[in-house]
Amino acid sequence: MAGRIRDADIALVRERSPIADVIGDHVQLRPVGGGSLVGLCPFHDEKSPSFNVRPSVGFFHCFGCNEGGDVYAFIRKIDGLTFPEAVERLARRAGITLTYEGGGTTSRAVTSQRQRLLDAHRLAAEFYVEQLHSSPDARAGWEFLASRGFDRAAAEQFGLGYAPSSWDALTRHLLARRFTAEELELGGLAKRGGRGGLIDRFHHRLLWPIRDLGGEVVGFGGRRLAEGPDAGPKYLNTAETPLFKKAKLLYGADLARREIARRYQVVVVEGYTDVMACHLAGVPTAVASCGTSFGADHVAIVRRLLMDSDARTGEVIFTFDGDKAGQAAALRAFEYEDRFVTQTFVAVQPDGLDPCDLWTQHGDAAVRDLVASRQPLFEFAIRGVIDRYDLNTTEGRIAALDAAAPLVNRLKDAGMRHRYAVNLDRWLGFLDERFVVERVGQHRPQAGAAEGVGARRRLDPAPDDATAIVERETLKLALQHPGLAGPMFDTLSTELFTVPAHRAVREAIAVAGGVCAGLYAAGDPSGWVAAVVDATPDEELRRFVLALAVEGVLCDHDVDDRYVDDQMSRVQELHVTRRIRELKSRVQRLNPASDTEAYNRAFGELIALEERSRQLRERGVGAA
Repeated sequence: MAGRIRDADIALVRERSPIADVIGDHVQLRPVGGGSLVGLCPFHDEKSPSFNVRPSVGFFHCFGCNEGGDVYAFIRKIDGLTFPEAVERLARRAGITLTYEGGGTTSRAVTSQRQRLLDAHRLAAEFYVEQLHSSPDARAGWEFLASRGFDRAAAEQFGLGYAPSSWDALTRHLLARRFTAEELELGGLAKRGGRGGLIDRFHHRLLWPIRDLGGEVVGFGGRRLAEGPDAGPKYLNTAETPLFKKAKLLYGADLARREIARRYQVVVVEGYTDVMACHLAGVPTAVASCGTSFGADHVAIVRRLLMDSDARTGEVIFTFDGDKAGQAAALRAFEYEDRFVTQTFVAVQPDGLDPCDLWTQHGDAAVRDLVASRQPLFEFAIRGVIDRYDLNTTEGRIAALDAAAPLVNRLKDAGMRHRYAVNLDRWLGFLDERFVVERVGQHRPQAGAAEGVGARRRLDPAPDDATAIVERETLKLALQHPGLAGPMFDTLSTELFTVPAHRAVREAIAVAGGVCAGLYAAGDPSGWVAAVVDATPDEELRRFVLALAVEGVLCDHDVDDRYVDDQMSRVQELHVTRRIRELKSRVQRLNPASDTEAYNRAFGELIALEERSRQLRERGVGAA
């Protein structure tokens, strides 16, 4: 993994990436006087332009949707990237070579290795494309594509290639371009054969290049073109490598992400040809996992692409085969339903055709109709449960009701729970809504248990609450590493901690004399923790302090100054972000014409806060 991007490089990339030019690639801007530019916001639909760019200060702000920030913030938002990915994207645009740091020292070897692996994959993809169009053996690949309804234009659109039948065609091609055997093995492009020599990973296969969100080829998926015991599995993907992490990749996401952001929709399909068929049929938001089941890491990618923050906008639609395996896959997807904020759906073709076969046999409209016929994932899951029982008997209906009730109770909204309970009565054929609603209610956690959960969450917020995670990590560092946290933590005010329990622990640390006073505990950590516990008036809070003192930190290496500085910067950045949000609301209420002085003063303060947020964010830039 590459290390931290140098601060000097981050500043240079920003300097060489004029915000008006970068945004101008996506938004038509026009001058409105005072050095400002305006255009239609790319992040929400609007009739009149409210998207403002100030090149002189290097920031943008939309007064319609309140999005704003510097050039990095824009690229992250428009392309769904992390901060390091945004820096790398703009560096390539500006022709700047980045240097990464590892362990506090410059590590050019790490940077060079990643880039060389990317270069090797780019050349491999070009080689495979050339083979598809020139090798006589590639005829089998074209026949396979034709049988699925894909022509040469489709193959070119998705960058398909062909792996020759010979054992080492790609290996020889890349070695001749001065890539080493170790690099080809590390990148998963080649492997050791039975006699110890280096051979290609893919042989006589049609290949799909798999790209990351930045559009870089990081691996391949191959479909065999021959049958027989020596032909290998039907589908073969690149093995896990420094570039290819199948649990963190979605095929087609690089092609779909802008349409996903525009339509607030993600269609999750099962295979590479399904993605192709959907895009060609007019569903350009389709993606697929790469040789593995849809999982938690994929949820995170989808949420980032979808900007998933509002249950009323956006939808995730899972499409599965209509057979038992497809239904089982849909039920597995249901296990991740509560990780989404937006609505989740399932679209299953009654005749069992997958999107590619549906497209081949019935055309574009049939695929679009399949997506349009989606049903809520909750309904699909509940119906899947009750279908296991004999609903012709009272015993069967009661058993189905009791099995489905826990699913209904997973709904967070009380009104939705009631409506699904009513629907459950209809699906089961009881014709007694009151009985079914009461029976579902009996399966809900008891009041005492619910209160216990509520009390526990007061001290232990949900694990996916980003702000709470940062606050908690900061407190753990203060308790477990007082020698490193030192005076930096003591400058953090109580108001930076939004969770009541976290604020209470911060106050207890202050009562105990602050982290600086706890430096004596570097050789006796228990003494420092005991001092904080003694300063805590509440028994439950004391237990919480002790939990923080023994819980592992979220760091994959020894805690050092860099990690401490990162966490302290992040907790401050989150506070500044909340202040920015409040100020944006105030600015939006001001009239620039009648409240000119107040408007300009508030806008200036907003720019200053966003600059402060940028500085804090860059202090916390971690590994790419």
